[in-house]
Amino acid sequence: MESTAPLDKTASPDLAATPHAPASPVIRIEPTRGWVAVRLKELWDYRELLYFLVWRDVKVRYKQTVLGAAWALLQPLFTMLVFSIFFGRLAGIPSDGVPYPLFALAALIPWTFFANALGQSSNSLVNSAHLIAKVYFPRLVIPLASVLGGLVDLAVACSLFVPMLLYYGITPGWGLLWLPGFVLLAIVTALGVGLWASALNVEYRDVRHIIPFATQLWMFLTPVVYPGSLVPERWRLLYNLNPMSGVVDGFRWALLGAGAPPGLPLLASALASLTLLVTGAFYFRRMEKTFADRV
Repeated sequence: MESTAPLDKTASPDLAATPHAPASPVIRIEPTRGWVAVRLKELWDYRELLYFLVWRDVKVRYKQTVLGAAWALLQPLFTMLVFSIFFGRLAGIPSDGVPYPLFALAALIPWTFFANALGQSSNSLVNSAHLIAKVYFPRLVIPLASVLGGLVDLAVACSLFVPMLLYYGITPGWGLLWLPGFVLLAIVTALGVGLWASALNVEYRDVRHIIPFATQLWMFLTPVVYPGSLVPERWRLLYNLNPMSGVVDGFRWALLGAGAPPGLPLLASALASLTLLVTGAFYFRRMEKTFADRV
């Protein structure tokens, strides 16, 4: 044990000349007050933690399952079959001149990603209570990992389109180059809504019951089973402000050439998506100081 007695300079001149060891840096963690910055640099510093949380979510999703990643194919596939029978054949809903199964599948792939990412991210903080209460790290990592983990399912689901396009003899055009942009728009939308929902879910636990109902309602406000051309002109502004409308219409245009190319409606959807992300990030950071106590 190190002695705290005063140093005797007469005993050893060499010892007296030895400088004191530099003090270890002290990191003080204090709760924030009011509106604070998002601190993207801090998020980048914890990128390895983000990677491991994404990998954990992917492994947990398929752990002890019989079909594994095949569920990412079966969910949009069977939903497409149901929609094709009831909405395509029985209801006779138009499909912009393309076969209705392809028309529905092009919308179900991004919508399934969004719905699953929103469901996972909204409950991510509550499900990670053991981490939040013990270890400090930027809490934004948790909902972000839940959203990014769904990209594996999205990639698997997109592979379903290859045999479908071959079966119907449709070849995508140059619009396919826009597909990564529409995927990014879906990620931004899911993360923006997920930040709002996850922070509110810590404060009000009945949010977890509202999210599934709100997601179903949102699907019917998005052109998943019908083309955007059926929306009356007086509702066009609200329709374009729905970020998922831009994503779904963009996927159909990029994969099938259906609908109009990107323009002002897509710009409105992108601005609405960015607004959700920015406001959600600042609200999340404002409420972050209460997570450890309330989760």
